[in-house]
Amino acid sequence: MGLIGISSLVLLGGIYLAVALAWWILQIIANWKVFTKAGEAGWKSIIPVYSDYISYKIAWQPSYFWLVFILGIISSIASGMADPDGTNTTILLIVSLIRIVLAIISVIYSVKLARAFGKGIGFAIGLIFLQPIFMLILGFGDAPYYGADR
Repeated sequence: MGLIGISSLVLLGGIYLAVALAWWILQIIANWKVFTKAGEAGWKSIIPVYSDYISYKIAWQPSYFWLVFILGIISSIASGMADPDGTNTTILLIVSLIRIVLAIISVIYSVKLARAFGKGIGFAIGLIFLQPIFMLILGFGDAPYYGADR
């Protein structure tokens, strides 16, 4: 590969990184605005685990955050214990069931978040499949916060 090919790859990589950085900053701002709309301090949206806890508080109940947190830890530990060749089917089955439960909770969370801002099931589907875009809509849109849907 010649010098022109390498410089083109470097330029393309730089453009990709610039776009990714801009998108990441935009997501931080959108989450900050969603937290602020919900009456929480915006800085809480940038603390990794704490932001998830507050998100569940905004949309649903914090107790479900703890359920997701504990199930995630159990799933990670059990995945590490499972043999890669699949001989330990009991552990693999448990991990699969935990991941299904986590996916269901994630879908319910998206529905609850949409309802907390007065949005319907269509918006919840958008949050499920295109969460970054729909968080931008929540953050920068005019939807008021109505409270957690218990």
